[in-house]
Amino acid sequence: MSLDVSPQLLAEAENGEVREPDFVETVRTSLPYAYNLIARLATELRSGTAKFADNQIPPPSEKERGQLLRALSSDAIRASLERHFGVALAFQNCHRVAVFPPEARGGETHTRFTSLRAQILNQSPELRDW
Repeated sequence: MSLDVSPQLLAEAENGEVREPDFVETVRTSLPYAYNLIARLATELRSGTAKFADNQIPPPSEKERGQLLRALSSDAIRASLERHFGVALAFQNCHRVAVFPPEARGGETHTRFTSLRAQILNQSPELRDW
């Protein structure tokens, strides 16, 4: 799955630097499931008192799962979404995405969420892609 890059954005990239808002808009329209999921989690984080907000519901189809994997496996997309929403992203499996305040990165809660132990405990035979 690739981003749906407009001719205008492609020309911008060919001529130099890309404006991040233009890139984020391309991500929003190309990967709507991933974008909207992260937007929802960022809103939950800001509106609550929890140290992080996470998603534990699998995507409705492989299309949405692919969008999420694409967004979180690309350094450029992931970093742009973090800056755009003002969060630090953490990712455990094909759907368990969490958002933390940026200053929480490397702190106790973030470290526990991204630990080897948490990764192992978050596995499920139903999620294996045989």
